[in-house]
Amino acid sequence: MIDDVFVFDGVAHVFNFESKNAFGTPGEMFSNHLYAFHNTLTPDGEPHLPPEEFLRQWTVSDIRKMVYDESDTDMLVAMPLPLTDLYHDGLSPWESCAELASRDPDRTVFWGSVNPLEGRKALDLMERQVGEFGARAFKFYNVRYDYGSPYPWRMDDPRVAFPIFEKAQELGVNLIGVHKGVPLGPQPIEHTQTWDMDGAAANFPDLNFIIYHVGLPFLDETCWQLIRYPNLYASLAATINFLVRAPRMFAEILGKLLFWCGEDKIVYGSEAPIFHPQWALRAFMDFQIPQDLCDGYGYPQLTDQAKRKILGENLLRLHGMDVADARARLGRTRT
Repeated sequence: MIDDVFVFDGVAHVFNFESKNAFGTPGEMFSNHLYAFHNTLTPDGEPHLPPEEFLRQWTVSDIRKMVYDESDTDMLVAMPLPLTDLYHDGLSPWESCAELASRDPDRTVFWGSVNPLEGRKALDLMERQVGEFGARAFKFYNVRYDYGSPYPWRMDDPRVAFPIFEKAQELGVNLIGVHKGVPLGPQPIEHTQTWDMDGAAANFPDLNFIIYHVGLPFLDETCWQLIRYPNLYASLAATINFLVRAPRMFAEILGKLLFWCGEDKIVYGSEAPIFHPQWALRAFMDFQIPQDLCDGYGYPQLTDQAKRKILGENLLRLHGMDVADARARLGRTRT
């Protein structure tokens, strides 16, 4: 823990960047864009991995060591990627993420992930991920690139998305994450827009939806959605990492979120191993929104209470847990 703040990391991937895993140029482009994020946003003085050390097959042990042994993270979401349009195994195979969760069942939560365009096959896999591997939530990706051209789907599509949401509810799952913004590889930027979240949130009020990457570059649209729908939340994954290299930009992003939706709707994610968790955690604990932004835009200041909620308490609540129970579980794990 950092200064007794409970840290629940909302996303880490067990990446397989091996060239043979990628489907040609589109997959390689996607991998190179993720490496560019690592190389550009990792601060000076922190390890910048050369391409050959980053673009490899990461192991469950690698991720566990980075998150638990080398940072102040208390709990973690093991997050698969179903990018079977770009990689043979989806890039972060769900089986590997389930194994990561099984290593520390009191600390690591497994989220399932499927491709809703696969229809019945996707529904059957959801059943297996929950029934056999204990998936507590699901993460989806609307941006597809099958057969060399865009093939997207929307979160408000009654034929594609709604059966998936209904299956989640049937399985006792009430938490859904979705990649928004941050277009990578050949995926067209328009397919990462957040317009479809209104229909998802309105039609499934008993499901909670987390908009990953706060929808960047569609932040204003995301804020208007967050304030109108009580079941919409925003993840700082791949956004918190602007904190050191572009602190004022990060302050404007976070200030705008705090202004519109408040501290209860924002959750943390490290995106390990793209970024090592520790430097961003330490920087966030020391971070304050510049006073001129508070004065000029009415942004609330980032209080210690807000930091506690963002770094762990909000995500614990969305998983039906509280800090006291989580601390007790960790205490048993560490003895």
